[in-house]
Amino acid sequence: MPDSLPPAARKPALLDSDAARALVEGYGTVSPVAAKKDIGRIDPHMKRFIETSPFCCVATADADGRQDVTPRGDPPGSFKVIDESTLAIADRPGNNRLDTLKNLVVNPDIGLIFMIPGMNETTRVNGTARFSVDPELLESMAVQGKTPRSAIVVTVREAYMHCPKAFMRSKLWEPESFIDRKSFPSLIAMIGDQVGLAADERKAGEERAARAYRDGLWAPIQ
Repeated sequence: MPDSLPPAARKPALLDSDAARALVEGYGTVSPVAAKKDIGRIDPHMKRFIETSPFCCVATADADGRQDVTPRGDPPGSFKVIDESTLAIADRPGNNRLDTLKNLVVNPDIGLIFMIPGMNETTRVNGTARFSVDPELLESMAVQGKTPRSAIVVTVREAYMHCPKAFMRSKLWEPESFIDRKSFPSLIAMIGDQVGLAADERKAGEERAARAYRDGLWAPIQ
């Protein structure tokens, strides 16, 4: 198991609530365009963006406000815009922790950021979510003949396009910024270090992961 992180020289000083409020209030005035860019609905530009996007991040929180963000990936066209106030996301097979679904059962608030590889702008949607097992909807989300078990249907409260600065700073889509994946251990190896898996557990985990990545992207492995 890798050594623990060395202790920091010191923890950073933190602002109290009054100083934090003063800090936020001291930022510049919001630009006129940014102030009114939330149109509260999905227009044709955002519809095209969402239906072209293969990837989004989903933010939820539990009943106590403890937050979680999870990635969702699908072939373009799988995220469905039903009308200007409604969209749907398939729930594909995962590890069955169900963090997102459990949160939405007790707290329907949801935040989404849709991304398109090579495009630095994003589309952001906030709203409330419910679940659906409507056969027609699930069939429209089928990939390789596999329908999702359920879908998350979002009623839109806020919707707007977001500027490219974060992606420009990070150079997220630029190949020269890509790392060599071999510079990191496998996911199972890293989790094995974190939770103390024995050698046979690691081997079994690697085999399960390989099978899931090969055969379980669109339907649970039997």
